[in-house]
Amino acid sequence: MPRITQEQKRLNREKIVTAAGEGFRQRGIDGVGIEALMKAAGMTHGGFYNHFASKDALALEVLHQGFTDSLATLDAIRGAHPGSARAALHAMVDQYVDAGHRDHPEAGCPSAALVADAGRHGVAAQAEYRRGLDGYFDAIAEMLVDCGRESGTELAPAEARERAVALFSQMVGALLLSRAIADTAPELSDEVLEANRRRLGAV
Repeated sequence: MPRITQEQKRLNREKIVTAAGEGFRQRGIDGVGIEALMKAAGMTHGGFYNHFASKDALALEVLHQGFTDSLATLDAIRGAHPGSARAALHAMVDQYVDAGHRDHPEAGCPSAALVADAGRHGVAAQAEYRRGLDGYFDAIAEMLVDCGRESGTELAPAEARERAVALFSQMVGALLLSRAIADTAPELSDEVLEANRRRLGAV
């Protein structure tokens, strides 16, 4: 039997993380078993332990990679609006508090999709979640400070941080509320998103 190369092992690990990321965000960490996620990755159940010591270890990797990808997307949004921090801020809100993000948690940010799971899966999961939160808070605070400079108003770092925490918390909350009623009350779900986009856009 030919030995698997290091490159193939790396690709297999990435497939597992991708499949788990989609499954966990869609159905929760406890809602997807190892057998199902390995099948989704196109591999056998027994191969899982060649890559991860446990499902909890995989969950940490999913949280880490999910926030890494989301923060890279946020950096790209900021880079697409180099002359206007306010435009970047509004673009971030529009992409996050959006029907597409609501309807496809499997492809979205773990901040909303895995918020309850992070709280239930121990301090290591919470530490990974906190890393992601801090990344969002820092980036949004920087944008708010830049918005102030562009308008001729200096914003103290502590004030920017407080506003960033509140703004992102509202974004996550709006998405969670809209998902909770999307099937039974689609019009109300849309209203939740639209109302929050408008209010957040006025920041």
